[in-house]
Amino acid sequence: MARVAIVYHSGYGHTKVQAEAVHRGASRVPRVDAVLIPIEEYEAHWEELDHADAIVMGAPTYMAGASAQFKAFLDATSSRWAAQRWKDKLAAGFTNSAGYNGDKLNTLQQFNLFAMQHGMIWVGLGLLPGNHTSQGSPEDLNRLAGFLGAMAQSNADQPAELVPPASDRATAEHLGQRVAEAALRWAAGVATQQGATAADATLAVGA
Repeated sequence: MARVAIVYHSGYGHTKVQAEAVHRGASRVPRVDAVLIPIEEYEAHWEELDHADAIVMGAPTYMAGASAQFKAFLDATSSRWAAQRWKDKLAAGFTNSAGYNGDKLNTLQQFNLFAMQHGMIWVGLGLLPGNHTSQGSPEDLNRLAGFLGAMAQSNADQPAELVPPASDRATAEHLGQRVAEAALRWAAGVATQQGATAADATLAVGA
C-alpha cells in the first residue's frame, strides 16, 4: 500500500482541473490511496502529508512563480524541514498558466528546490515532448514539452469547464499514475529494508 497526497492551489478553477486529473491518474493504480488537498485546507491535513509516501504539488504560475497562497504553504513547512520529517518522500509537481510558456518552468523549479531542501526524491514527468514535429498535434501528451513536471495552458477568457484542454489533462493523469507507481515501488523497498534491518538486529542479539 502506498499513499499519495496532492496539495494544490487554484485561483480560477483551471489548476483544480489539473489537480483532479493527477488524482485520477494516481487513483487508477491498485493499492494506492490518493488524496486531494486544496491549499485552503492544508492545516487540517498535516497528518496525511506527514504519512504520505509521495507529495505532489500544484499551483498556477502567477508573475513567474507559484501563487502567493501556495508559497504560504511551502513556508509553513519550515518546522518539518528543520526536523527533516519529509526526507526520502517522493515529490512531483504541476502548474498551469494562460500563456503557452508563461514561465511555468520557474514554478516547477521552485517546487523542485523546495523538495530538495526537504531531502525528498523528485519524480519527473517521464514523457517525450509532444507536438514538436510536422506530424505532431496539440492533442499529443506533453504538448508543452515539459520534463520536470506536468504543464498545462488555459486561455484566460475561458472557464475551467473548457480548459485546460484534454491533452493537458491526460498529461496530468500520466504524472499522477507515474508518481503512484513509483510510490508503490518506493514503499515496498522501504518495507523490505526495514524488515532486513529488524532481522539483522535479531541475529545480533542472538549472537
